[in-house]
Amino acid sequence: MYVGTLSFDLLLGDVRSLKEKRSVVRPIVAELQRKFAVSVAETGNQNLHRRAEIGVAMVSGDVGHLTGVLDRCERLVAARPEVELLSVRRRLHTDDEE
Repeated sequence: MYVGTLSFDLLLGDVRSLKEKRSVVRPIVAELQRKFAVSVAETGNQNLHRRAEIGVAMVSGDVGHLTGVLDRCERLVAARPEVELLSVRRRLHTDDEE
C-alpha cells in the first residue's frame, strides 16, 4: 500500500476578504476531488485572505498510478490563473515504513 500527499502553498490574486478567498479555494478543492477522486482540504492559512494551503492525499496499491495522479493534481493547480503556486511538498509513504 502506498500513500501520497501533496501540500500546496498558494498566493491568491486580487482577493480582499476571506469570503472572496473561499470563492477561489472551494472550486479548486472541488475540481481536484471530482477529477481525481482524492481527499482534499484547505489545511492552513485560513485567516490570511491572500494565502492558502491545500492538502491532497491518496492511497493506492500501485506507486506508478499514485505518482501519476499526484502529478496531474499538481499540474491542475499550477495551471489555475487565479493563483500563484509558491511551493509544493510531496510525500510518499509505504506500509513497510516503521
